Amino acid sequence: MPARFPTTSRARVIAAHGHMLHVRLEHGGEAVARAMGRKLQVVCGDYVSCEFDARHDELRIVALEPRSGALYRSNAHGSGELIAANLSLLLVVVAPLPVPDFYIVDRYLAAAQCAGIHARVVLNKSELGIDAITEAELRNYAALGLEPLRVSAQAASGLDELRALLHEQSAAMVGQSGVGKSSLLRALVPDSDAAIGTLLRDDAGRHTTSASWLYALPQGGALIDSPGVRDFAPAIDRLHDADLGFTEIAALSAHCRFGDCRHLREPDCAVRAAAGGALSARRYESYRRLRRLWERLRQPSG
Repeated sequence: MPARFPTTSRARVIAAHGHMLHVRLEHGGEAVARAMGRKLQVVCGDYVSCEFDARHDELRIVALEPRSGALYRSNAHGSGELIAANLSLLLVVVAPLPVPDFYIVDRYLAAAQCAGIHARVVLNKSELGIDAITEAELRNYAALGLEPLRVSAQAASGLDELRALLHEQSAAMVGQSGVGKSSLLRALVPDSDAAIGTLLRDDAGRHTTSASWLYALPQGGALIDSPGVRDFAPAIDRLHDADLGFTEIAALSAHCRFGDCRHLREPDCAVRAAAGGALSARRYESYRRLRRLWERLRQPSG
């Protein structure tokens, strides 16, 4: 380990692959580190304590600081898997092409709502034009207080507003494959291509790149870029039981006949009555789909 690294240090994880991690130390240096102990599960965005092991000539992560703003997804068995930690902002990126899957957007927004993470929808490739369906969905999000930000990495439009939004934030950028997150990242962090050239060795000694990477933003703050997805399910044990993170359903449910209404088939349900009117029919269907998944994964196995 180079002499400029202290024996002990606080650091933030900027990339993770199993127990091998890339960290940015508090004094500004970067290094590859190993998480000690199988119970120490560390992800991108975590703050950790490191110690230098002179005997093995490696930096070791020995402690994990308490997390805030943790984003989880659900695996096939319904268990929560941590994606990123210590987030203050989640950017859900869509584009005219590929055709937006707003059910995925809803699920990211629900996960953020239940985790206490502020969220914004970002429409990239705005130079391509927007069809009527997409425009209507963007208006629905605006009505929820989630005014979409329209940008174009290709035409360099809307980027100053995006930079201002990210100032001093600890943000993650998520969305479908092909929406142009990499182009946005290059516009926001000009040297990002060089940053991801750093490789880690996994526990078998193979070189590997991380699934997610945390970048320092030139204007202050940090941005985690996550791989594009074809689907996303929030961790069900992290969702609010009553409304699953759908804010408009939370507001409407106060008028339901039953306090434990699931808003599916119950009589005198204010949510069902509003669907197609005050409540977007597609958003209500999105809630129904997530509720069915929630109930299926909550069933005991065996």
